[in-house]
Amino acid sequence: MQKNILLLILLVSVIIPVKAQKDYYFPGETFSSEIPSPYSYLGYHIGEWHTRYDRLVGYFEKLAETSDMAELHTIGHTNQLRPQVVLIISKDQNIQNLENIRTNHIKLADPNQPMPDVSNMPAIINLAYSVHGNEPSGGEAAILTAYWLLASQSDLAKEIRENAVILIDPAINPDGRDRHTNWANMHKGFPPVADPLDREHNEIWPSGRVNHYWFDLNRDWLPLAQVELQNKIAWYHTWYPNVVGDFHEMGTNSTYFFEPTKPFSSENPVVPRKNYEEINSKFATYFAKALDDIGSLYWTKEVFDNSYPGYGSTYPDIQGGLGLVFEQGSSRGHIQSSQRGDITFQFTIRNQLKTSIATMEGGVKERVYMHRYLREFFQTGVNEAGRDRAKAYVFGDEFDESKNRLFLKLLLDHKIKVIENESDITLRGKSFKQGKSWIVATSQPQYRMVRSMFEKVTTFADSVFYDASSWTMALAYGMPYATQTAVGSGSKVSTLPTQILDFPTDGKFVAYLVDWTDYYAPKFLHHIQKAGIHVETTSLPFSSNTDKGPREFPAGSLIIPTAFQKLSHEELKAALMSSAKESGQHVYATTTGFSAKGIDLGSNNISAVQQPKVLMLIGQGTSQYEAGEIWHLMDTKVGMPMAKVDISLFGRINLYDYNTLILPSGNYSSLSTAQVTHLKDWLSRGGTLISLRTSSQWLQSQGIVEEEYLTMEEKKSPESLPFASRRDFAGAQAIGGSIYLAKLDKTHPLGFGYRNAEIPVYRNTTLFFKPSKNPSNTPVKYTSEPLLGGYISPANLEKVKQSASVMVSTVGQGRVIHFIDNPNFRGTWFGTNKLFFNAIFFRDKM
Repeated sequence: MQKNILLLILLVSVIIPVKAQKDYYFPGETFSSEIPSPYSYLGYHIGEWHTRYDRLVGYFEKLAETSDMAELHTIGHTNQLRPQVVLIISKDQNIQNLENIRTNHIKLADPNQPMPDVSNMPAIINLAYSVHGNEPSGGEAAILTAYWLLASQSDLAKEIRENAVILIDPAINPDGRDRHTNWANMHKGFPPVADPLDREHNEIWPSGRVNHYWFDLNRDWLPLAQVELQNKIAWYHTWYPNVVGDFHEMGTNSTYFFEPTKPFSSENPVVPRKNYEEINSKFATYFAKALDDIGSLYWTKEVFDNSYPGYGSTYPDIQGGLGLVFEQGSSRGHIQSSQRGDITFQFTIRNQLKTSIATMEGGVKERVYMHRYLREFFQTGVNEAGRDRAKAYVFGDEFDESKNRLFLKLLLDHKIKVIENESDITLRGKSFKQGKSWIVATSQPQYRMVRSMFEKVTTFADSVFYDASSWTMALAYGMPYATQTAVGSGSKVSTLPTQILDFPTDGKFVAYLVDWTDYYAPKFLHHIQKAGIHVETTSLPFSSNTDKGPREFPAGSLIIPTAFQKLSHEELKAALMSSAKESGQHVYATTTGFSAKGIDLGSNNISAVQQPKVLMLIGQGTSQYEAGEIWHLMDTKVGMPMAKVDISLFGRINLYDYNTLILPSGNYSSLSTAQVTHLKDWLSRGGTLISLRTSSQWLQSQGIVEEEYLTMEEKKSPESLPFASRRDFAGAQAIGGSIYLAKLDKTHPLGFGYRNAEIPVYRNTTLFFKPSKNPSNTPVKYTSEPLLGGYISPANLEKVKQSASVMVSTVGQGRVIHFIDNPNFRGTWFGTNKLFFNAIFFRDKM
């Protein structure tokens, strides 16, 4: 009897929460018993715990195994080898005919194809969750959405299955999601703690927002610096969804945001007004009704940005679909206090679930309209191109094959059509060589993406930006380019050009020579130094008679003398060949140290390149983005390991084990007086410190450097300013992210490898330093008319004109290299990466 009572209590304890949860998420719904519920698989109710990514994928696998209306696809893997999956749901006949549906649908994106009959074509809807790993409600909503769509017996679920193909990304950032999931679960209290100061609600550094390399993936849809978005975009272009839901979280005291966003100022200039003024408003009615039905508050037409093409809610707008950003006030854990009371994890999940269903409902109800818009978008793109004064962009770097290949890959990944340039041409003083330059015609379906890559925009409807105000990718790559009024003819580029490396044949060589201009030359240098090869570099240019004829070698070129090596001739040759192949470098050889022009190979202007021993301080108070950009750069572009040490462990560091210290932007006030003294001593004895942005402020505050801030008479604030306008006034004084032209001293070691005396730089700070008092220690400073793209206030523009972008401070026998502008921004500023490489490899030459 006692045993039966215990069993009854156990059953009641299980049944009541199940019923309560069903009533909370799906009141009045009937579900098929053939589809396993989340509880039956996970063993807990959605919202009780944060679901690990492997269990989320496992549940999706279970759904695909159980139902003939679901199919699970793996589209790639993250850096930590988690699978990136998409669960496809539709009626069984559609799943069986999926490839035909897909190929017929993507014809809409090609105006050269006959217009398909769209009356019976299913809507293609992509629901994408948790691109920021610590915004977890979306991933949990993905579980419930998939379950509802497969198991619900409601008329709406049946209509969606009948008339749509639903593509569910449960988490675009699996690595970051699991970092946050582990944090929230390991600090969950019983009962959960709502206090915002509780450890559960305050992650340590780095946060789950970012991926393995600490990148914000919701800024990577355009630059494609990270593998997750490389995989995502490759998949995206096989589908061209009509509607894409992009689900986020925001501050706990906020309610819920959905589009439309703030008119004009937050909208992308290449997207048709129809998207913002007609389609967004049409879909907003579905979201409003869904949240009204459950009494959840929301807001629209404010703050959030749709201008930057690298967002998950903006990129679809430039691909003929409708990108929709959703923002839910976050519980950042299982429960947290807010101005409206306690916000539970379940509450945030339910709101995301309801707008997920509303997105599908709107996509189905408006499917014919959205199909026609998809064709209209690409057709009008071609039409607009016909009215554009620029008929084509010509681009190419005569001396940097690797950078050409990187930029070509970006264009091809975004499905931009490129053709070969078949003749030498000069446009506005820039030379473009046959075989080393290419042409992008504006008249093509991806016309709007072409504009995003090449166009410089300096006029705006507003002066307040949520994020970057300029994103011209050709400038980010430091790519020479120009417009022309004729397209010309040339073969279409479908793959990257094959690189032919002709290594020197056997001979009695005095030295091997490598031009430092190529983007991957630092990778070559690291590889041969790792192999134990002695390397030298020149501070002045010279010409040499090489195995391939006369050749000019600019400052920074590498010289590998054969007489000073510990390796045998065969070992040296093998190591150089291997490194050249790995890095794509051309290696030349000479049989004489007597140069045809300029200094000889035994000159005192040629010196040994010391192998870098690099340490970067990271941790609480430092910028996880800048630190991640540097880590990613050294890992993926150089292949050089670099110690990343938490600032809390500084007391255990012997700086003399390293020759280079990197300080990303941040607050280093936690360092003690003794630790700062150790830093000063190391610097004065020959160390090199690379500081980014605000870390230079800290160095100045500690008296380590004596550079001066630039101060000018500020424009007076208005005598009267409406209270409601105060944030807009302050925002207009910020520099959210814009591009400037700077003068480069090519004779300075930081300028080695550059062929042009002017380079584009990216600025997103209002920190201004005067140029160094030493006239040769400011190798990068702005031109008199610097603005290339983006917004800046007139007062700040005047400061830019008189300030330094990069400068060097001498400290005893050492030096501090200040990057006031970030040379590695978002992993895509290939044009200024070389400045950073030079700071590491040529640090002792300054």
